[in-house]
Amino acid sequence: MSAKLCDICDVCTFSVNLCIENVVGGGDYSQSQVNKWTANIVERCLTQLVKQGKPYKYIVTCAVMQKTGAGLHTANSCYWDTAMDGSCTVRWENRTMYCVVSVFAVATA
Repeated sequence: MSAKLCDICDVCTFSVNLCIENVVGGGDYSQSQVNKWTANIVERCLTQLVKQGKPYKYIVTCAVMQKTGAGLHTANSCYWDTAMDGSCTVRWENRTMYCVVSVFAVATA
């Protein structure tokens, strides 16, 4: 992984955590809010990443799950240039929910 890509991963992790905190914060899980939360989280993440001005296209996914004791397993696989492209996944939680955000950065140059 190139140094530039490591910088993107650091920025990504910070930005994603900040976006989740700003959207969900300390709130309790609410089924009626989940669609709004996930849409706001992915849009805010994309906005923050694009503001960095790096030569990447981004794909952001978000899953919010209520803490009920059920398992949550996620996976992704990509066929790309591992020297230039990358991804990071951020797992965030509070006392009532989990939020998992994946960001894929694909070099444009």
